[in-house]
Amino acid sequence: MTKTDTQWTELTRRWQELADLGGINSLLGWDQSTYLPQAASAGRSRQTALISTIAHQKATDPEYGKLLDTAGKRDDLTPEQARMLGLARKNYDQATRLPTAFVAEWTEHGGNSYSAWTEARPANDFRRMVPILEKTLDYSLQGAGYYPEFATPMDYFIDQSDEGMTQAQVDDVFRQLREALVPLVEQVAQAERPRVDFLERHYPKELQLKFGEGIIRDYGYDFTRGRQDLTHHPFMTRLGGHDVRITTRVKENDPIDALYSTLHESGHALYEQGVAEEYLGTPLGHGVSAGVHESSSRLWENLVGRSRAFWAAYFGDMRDVFPEQLKDVTEEEMHRASNVVARSLIRTDADELTYNLHVITRYELERDLLSGKLAVRDLADAWHAAYQQNLGLRAPSDVDGVLQDVHWFFGQIGGAFHGYTLGNVLNAQFYAAAERANPGLEGDIARKDFSRLRGWLTENVYRHGSRYTPNELLERATGQGLSVEPYLNYLRTKYSDLYGLK
Repeated sequence: MTKTDTQWTELTRRWQELADLGGINSLLGWDQSTYLPQAASAGRSRQTALISTIAHQKATDPEYGKLLDTAGKRDDLTPEQARMLGLARKNYDQATRLPTAFVAEWTEHGGNSYSAWTEARPANDFRRMVPILEKTLDYSLQGAGYYPEFATPMDYFIDQSDEGMTQAQVDDVFRQLREALVPLVEQVAQAERPRVDFLERHYPKELQLKFGEGIIRDYGYDFTRGRQDLTHHPFMTRLGGHDVRITTRVKENDPIDALYSTLHESGHALYEQGVAEEYLGTPLGHGVSAGVHESSSRLWENLVGRSRAFWAAYFGDMRDVFPEQLKDVTEEEMHRASNVVARSLIRTDADELTYNLHVITRYELERDLLSGKLAVRDLADAWHAAYQQNLGLRAPSDVDGVLQDVHWFFGQIGGAFHGYTLGNVLNAQFYAAAERANPGLEGDIARKDFSRLRGWLTENVYRHGSRYTPNELLERATGQGLSVEPYLNYLRTKYSDLYGLK
């Protein structure tokens, strides 16, 4: 099949149309999370439901299905075209099982749920969200029920975000991590805590934003194809082939929060901006999975952004921006403060060492909701109990408990969190492979030169988009399958050095 083939031309036209409709819906969602007036939320929910309905109708058009069937029988497909058709066929088969009316109802419910959450969280009113979450759980179970080939509802949702991964595999990875991290966290908790008092001083919002944006320009984030805005819960979104936006949030008494939110989301954006031009607007034109995507964001946030080399490069700049706030602070103190380990209540504020315990807690709660083991009305209490067990903490209210994350309040329960920890595991594997291919990356970072690291990631991960399955991509890039050992070795080495552990 050649790209001038009329059949292929029609397929690519349809794929681009679906991508554009997805971009329009993403634009509506981005606006809802950034600039939408409060009174406009109900109308926005109708708009997103309408676009979703149109997109679903086009994605399930019988003529499109026939076109995929015919193209799939041809013997002149390139490997890229075969993968495109395979993903398109999978998407079509799954989409045709969902009734259009059901998709519209579920989408509208998600918009209404998000709007309710933005009011319920500051009011500490989980009771208001209980009937909404019960409806969300019902929609989620109904949705998964259309795919009986999956052993559990969680298997379906995991496969949607991380192709080929199962609940049993995630459970096993999380078990290995828990066994290794709990004692390591306990060791670090007994060590002397670094100085952090200077982080509580006043850091003006605009200066924080300017400082962070300067760093991600150095990383390679292209502001001609993106922008950064403020929101409740930071995220990255692709609105079009050359429109990849990020958001952050700012606390004027904590410059670390905005900085690492910006670095994290820029890592997602670097992945999307790095996808090969010829894949844009096709089934290959985006990151392949939640875990691989998260590996990029966590790599740039943590392995780069919290490294000693990073602060050697940027502490002087930060002190120039905030001379009074940092006049009595050393580079090493800033490095240690950016890596402080503390059992905390907030996932997005958590350090590398405890972060996965936050994710494991959420994963197990949503798994139990989907299995029927846990009722929505008991979710807040179950949250508090799990935090007490896993982190030895109890939130004073539901604001920092079950209401803190937006994910379940977008309208779906299932597959929301596991990718974060898979990303942590993968980012260590990718970075180790990049270092083997480019010895001396730490020196590059200290010189603000990210070209070799970004170049390796672009060549081996980013440009491929969804060309390969996550497992195939990992094997090609690193020469090995999924393994927790590189990540655990990284954590043990780093925190033993920082905290003087034996």
